[in-house]
Amino acid sequence: MELGFFDISGDILSLGDKALEMARPAFDEIDEITRYNQLKMLKAFQNARVSESCFAASTGYGYGDRGREALDSIFAEVLDTEDALVRHNFASGTHTLTVALFGVLRPGDTMLSVTGIPYDTLQGVIGIGEGKSSGSLKEFGINYEQLELLPDGRVDKEGMKKAIRPDTKMVYLQRSRGYSLRPTLLIDDINEISRIAKEIAPDCIVMLDNCYGEFVEKEAPGKYVDLMAGSLIKNPGGGIAPTGGYIAGKKKLVEDCSYRLTTPGTGKEIGCTLNQSRELFMGAFSAPHVTGEALKTAVFTAALFELMGYDVTPRYNERRGDIIQALMLQNEDRLIRFCQGIQAASPIDSFVTPEPWDMPGYDSKVIMAAGAFTLGSSIELSADAPLREPYAVWMQGGLNFHSGMAAALLAAEKMSSEK
Repeated sequence: MELGFFDISGDILSLGDKALEMARPAFDEIDEITRYNQLKMLKAFQNARVSESCFAASTGYGYGDRGREALDSIFAEVLDTEDALVRHNFASGTHTLTVALFGVLRPGDTMLSVTGIPYDTLQGVIGIGEGKSSGSLKEFGINYEQLELLPDGRVDKEGMKKAIRPDTKMVYLQRSRGYSLRPTLLIDDINEISRIAKEIAPDCIVMLDNCYGEFVEKEAPGKYVDLMAGSLIKNPGGGIAPTGGYIAGKKKLVEDCSYRLTTPGTGKEIGCTLNQSRELFMGAFSAPHVTGEALKTAVFTAALFELMGYDVTPRYNERRGDIIQALMLQNEDRLIRFCQGIQAASPIDSFVTPEPWDMPGYDSKVIMAAGAFTLGSSIELSADAPLREPYAVWMQGGLNFHSGMAAALLAAEKMSSEK
């Protein structure tokens, strides 16, 4: 392996060569998934009859915006859903999920999360834990129930049969492991969970937080869930979309969500694009390929750090349902050095040295590494972790594998020089 532009020891480079060999079978599988999803995306663009006129900016109410409608059609097709709502004015993944939840839930309804407690940022939306806040679902009379995961981190499918009632309005799934060490939901898991839910409550809404999971597998979850949502600064934005999110699913449910985003009665028919469409189209078209590059970065990093003696999840040869790679680095110093190595390998702010800090909402200091073109973009290489046992760091993204591989090697080098 030759990385002449960077100062990496022969021992680390040798481990990198071994990691590459270990990763090759997984790379072949990723390439096949990427090929399939990229061609599916190409066909969706053609079916939507995308042309230069789709990139034109609309203003004011945005009536008759061809590009907005074509982009909705593309996302619906590649996610295997009836309809989609793709907008640049979704401020974050949490905002997108919030619009979806408020769009379809009504006072007296019950939302059941079967994947344990959701992301920290969604807890305030629901009105649970320390995330209680004004305007939550709870304040609007929407009930929340939660099924804990099994000790191995998997969904308690037998427990679901007791927790779901015929009048349960929503069964909620979080696909990604997020900042936990549980296994990510695979398409097979989503299918089985949805099947169980529908057997007990045929009219319930099975909703999926699909963040980090788009284009990781050949099959899309739209065949099995009623509604899903995600962020455009993760997988489906391809590292090009500067902001935004999407909601996709059954046509009636997407319509209800659009009434929450704009107003009842106008829904998807209004909302100007303000010259944002071109980047959203470009990002969507690049998304399957960029997701494949992020997956390769994760697989190589898992193999490299396993060779170095660390526990990793998932392992380099395990099936993946998202782009997140967790590494157990054993102590605080190694965790800090790893994040500093990732930052040093970034195209943006490589000269910055990240340090742990007291971040609101966390019970311990947190360190974050990210040198991204788009602030907070999770499809670009980043790593972060709370400074507490088991001293795990969560890494995700990588716009191209070659830079991602270099980042993993530089992080390993930084750790090997520990005091």
